[in-house]
Amino acid sequence: MTAYAIAVLGTTPGAPHPDVLTYIERVQSTFTPYGGRFLVHGRPGEWVEGERLGGIVMIEFPDLERAHAWYASPAYQEILPLRTDHLPGSLVFLDGVPPGYDAAHTAAAMREA
Repeated sequence: MTAYAIAVLGTTPGAPHPDVLTYIERVQSTFTPYGGRFLVHGRPGEWVEGERLGGIVMIEFPDLERAHAWYASPAYQEILPLRTDHLPGSLVFLDGVPPGYDAAHTAAAMREA
């Protein structure tokens, strides 16, 4: 099942740290071998509810196993501090929903629980 890596990245005053720019230059080559591809990259989003949290990055993977393999890979672990040392943020992995998913069925199961 398709999986997603979603990051919400904070901002810092002034120009980005040079390490962050190096991270951006190199990150795509770390997830491409795992079937990953950008769906959203650094967009501020149009926040219609809640607090504006920062830029959004969304990467699609064929499945959760490959998302985890990318994150644990030596290539990604090598560049990760370039971002985390200079830019606050959060990252979450999510499974997508299967074809034909119906939220009403989820609500019904929750009612029965």
